[in-house]
Amino acid sequence: QVQLVESGGGLVEAGGSLRLSCTSSGYISSFDIMAWYRQGPGKQREWVASIGRNSITNYAGSVKGRFTISRDYNANTLYLQMNNLNPADTAVYYCQGRRATITSWGQGTQVTVSS
Repeated sequence: QVQLVESGGGLVEAGGSLRLSCTSSGYISSFDIMAWYRQGPGKQREWVASIGRNSITNYAGSVKGRFTISRDYNANTLYLQMNNLNPADTAVYYCQGRRATITSWGQGTQVTVSS
């Protein structure tokens, strides 16, 4: 089972930026799709962004234009660049990788945006 480990979370002021990383114990090129999800306090986990094997990216409406998902095959790492953060972005951010019927999750990294 591939392990995914997120990092890069922290406390940032509104309007600031953070870059999250998700490093895989296996080749990320083996995933059909990789994605970022988040779960805010008292909320259900929601999809944020995804990138397919064909490099097509998709974003939730709430983050489009502010967040960018990317990957580095050499580093086996998925990234989420988050700009112009606001308090509504406060959540635990999770990395996900899917290959056929197998889904792998990371343990999450906390992002807190102060107003």
